[in-house]
Amino acid sequence: MARICVLDYGMGNLRSVEKALEHVGAAAEITGDPDRAAAADGLILPGVGAFPKAMERVRELGLGELIAERLDAGAPVLGICLGLQLLFESSTELGGAEGIGLLSGQVRELDAGDLKVPHIGWSPVRWEQPSPLTDGIDDETPFYFVHSFAPDPAPEQLLGSAAYGERFACAAQSGSLFGVQFHPEKSSTAGLRLLSNFAGICAQVAAAA
Repeated sequence: MARICVLDYGMGNLRSVEKALEHVGAAAEITGDPDRAAAADGLILPGVGAFPKAMERVRELGLGELIAERLDAGAPVLGICLGLQLLFESSTELGGAEGIGLLSGQVRELDAGDLKVPHIGWSPVRWEQPSPLTDGIDDETPFYFVHSFAPDPAPEQLLGSAAYGERFACAAQSGSLFGVQFHPEKSSTAGLRLLSNFAGICAQVAAAA
């Protein structure tokens, strides 16, 4: 059984992510303790709120360095919602801020046309490349979104996209680093399958270590 740490930096619905992981058979723990996170088989970076404030907390706790070190050691990492955005180089939100920089590109406001922002609700996701994270999840499966910004990843790191006014990137991957803009913990069966897949990736890496 994979042991996955949900990183606590004061911004995010941590308990719902923890419960969803437990539902799919993972050993989940919410923690802001770097030592406990460093011993986990995988990490999840959640997040709800504004990018600049979140990055202040991430820097205070040294989470960017921790995530980079765990990735270098082969541990899988999954960013969820704002957690995905923080993995990129920068954001234009509230005057702009630098991100963790593990994924290439900038986070910018949705160009939703006449549609209301934030984008709240279910939207089908189109998978742009194969991934163990999305194994068994059909193309154009709906997931639940709550966001006003979205990243613009490098083409080779684009995993999934959805449409809300414009088509926007909603999932990214680079090696064992994954991120999704939607909330898998709120996305019914498909969301649980994605979290189960992530737990399986973590278990495989742990077994090979």
